[in-house]
Amino acid sequence: MEVNVKQVDEINFTLEGYVETSRIDQKFKELKSKIEELNEDNKPSDTDLEKEAASLVFKEFLDEGIKKQNIDISELLGQPSLKKYEKKGDKVFFEVDMATSPDIDTNITYDDIIPSYTKPKASDEAIEKKLYEFALKQAPLKKIDTPREVRDGDVAVIDFVGYIDGKEFEGGKAENFKLKIGSNTFIPGFEEQIVGMEYNEEKMIKVTFPKNYMAKDLAGKNAEFKIILKEIMEQDEPKIDDEFAKNVLGKPDATLNQLKDKISDQVIAEELSLLYETELKPKLIDGLLKKFDFPLPNNIVEEEIDVRVRHKIKNMDEKTQKIYLENKEKFFELRESFREVAKDTIKKALIVEALAKKEGIEVDEQEVISALTYQAMMSGQDANELVKYYKDNNLMKAAQLGLTEDKLFGQLLGFHK
Repeated sequence: MEVNVKQVDEINFTLEGYVETSRIDQKFKELKSKIEELNEDNKPSDTDLEKEAASLVFKEFLDEGIKKQNIDISELLGQPSLKKYEKKGDKVFFEVDMATSPDIDTNITYDDIIPSYTKPKASDEAIEKKLYEFALKQAPLKKIDTPREVRDGDVAVIDFVGYIDGKEFEGGKAENFKLKIGSNTFIPGFEEQIVGMEYNEEKMIKVTFPKNYMAKDLAGKNAEFKIILKEIMEQDEPKIDDEFAKNVLGKPDATLNQLKDKISDQVIAEELSLLYETELKPKLIDGLLKKFDFPLPNNIVEEEIDVRVRHKIKNMDEKTQKIYLENKEKFFELRESFREVAKDTIKKALIVEALAKKEGIEVDEQEVISALTYQAMMSGQDANELVKYYKDNNLMKAAQLGLTEDKLFGQLLGFHK
């Protein structure tokens, strides 16, 4: 084995060298011998053992490079990035990128890049509108007096059965389901096709599950639903008074003005959230990216590019996918088109992590689950299914980073004062 280490900059290293194939063969024989001694039915195949042997020898190669350069293992970031793997005769040649954590100076002054803003105020009109919308949701449903066609805003009571490739699928069936038309709680295109249906009418509608649908076995698939309209319901005009406020606030002495104060706070929070997402957050991120200067871990940047490329290709049609997968030049162009945004993404994440540590901001898994539960409640999704989706797709870490970022930015902008 021979390993040469090149230090690219303060944090990035390139390991180049080779491992004799005989070393991998020997490791395979050792693994094979151990397996044969075990009295187990489900023994790994020779192919699996060969992969494990190669993996163990590759780790030895990395360990040798780390030892040679005296790199602090605890400072390593992410997984080493294998740039080259070539078999030549009795040797396997490697080229690997690895990086350590950058030193980010959080003691510098960054108050100058925090954007100023005027806290929104809730107008009387906005409060009244929000209060009415809220009261309307609480109002009891009643069957319409005279049967007619379904209109936007109605609550349609339906039976439905979903089919994919002519077969019913799990979770695609319900009876006497109350669906608010226009609520956008169902698959895109579903509610629109209910409009115009009449009592006891049976109809087949066609929809396509979104490609990012949380149930992976349904994502991106075409489906048909058999719909039967049972009846149409509408909500009574709400009565908004002190009695309504007492029921909502759960206090016997509550007044309508107190409820309006609560609604006012909600309106302000929503307007502030919109201001944050559309103006303040982008300005703050841009300022932080310009303010801080440090080398980025090349292996992590490459990983981010790979993630974005996979996502882009996944959402292409088959013909376009084939063009990029078969044309190396176009595939390389696609990868490079994501380089700058990937670098900014990684740089922002490292800055946020460093500043959050300085400011004492932490987000645990329970906070992530609470945020996902609230998100599910607001969008009409099943909270347990959403949390499961995030866990199954390794998205919890990304969600945690997102919450940490918003907590940090909220503190910097003075939202929590």
